[in-house]
Amino acid sequence: MNTTHNSLAEALGATHGVVCAVGAGGKKSLLHALARELRGRIALTASVPMQPPPTDLAQATVIADDTRLRQALSTAARPGLTVYAAPSTKPGRLGGVEPATIAWLHARAGFDYTLVKADGARGRGIKAPRAGEPAIVPGAQRVLAVVSAAVLGQSLTAEVAHRPERLASLVGAAPGEPLAPTHLLRLITSQRGSLQGCGASPVTIVINQVDSSGQVPPLATMARQALAAQPGIDRIALTCLKDSPRLVALFSRG
Repeated sequence: MNTTHNSLAEALGATHGVVCAVGAGGKKSLLHALARELRGRIALTASVPMQPPPTDLAQATVIADDTRLRQALSTAARPGLTVYAAPSTKPGRLGGVEPATIAWLHARAGFDYTLVKADGARGRGIKAPRAGEPAIVPGAQRVLAVVSAAVLGQSLTAEVAHRPERLASLVGAAPGEPLAPTHLLRLITSQRGSLQGCGASPVTIVINQVDSSGQVPPLATMARQALAAQPGIDRIALTCLKDSPRLVALFSRG
């Protein structure tokens, strides 16, 4: 276990390039925390529908279809943060940008970082992806697969989980059964769970909402088991992203 890192981005392995966040339980908070921390030419976007960013992150926002986005952003990226998205007919929402367009814009405009929300979870703390999810950008430098520690001990219902029936089948839990660390272990190590669609991109599992010290020991045990069982996981971070975002603990190979 290690917490001696200079930044959240460094701890997560999000040190450059396209970084995609998937899963449930804090994707938006995680991407916003990284957007505030990182320095350089940064893009914040999504390959799926997204909410508009908070006002402190919305100073430079471009909303347009793919063709106009390419025209507007194809020149050298400005210093600081640029938010871009497609238009949406739903009030209070922005549309997702095609993953191939995000990859093209990252390279063409010369962003140092492009932070991407790559799937949705309808505000739940845990999910199992359906076929075709997530919408990861080709060549992503890092995938951050998020799940909330707050679901532990809660009953597996639609109030807690996005697509609870799919999750129940994946992790071996009965509907209404309290979720346990073993269920999270099955989710984060499964190629049909947190690792679905990640391909060759390095994966950091982010267990968010670790709000008390008492949560750490069982999660630490689970993290070590996951790293031993699944070589596709690069590292596992325990985080608390509310108020002042912080790294609680980090587990990695070796």
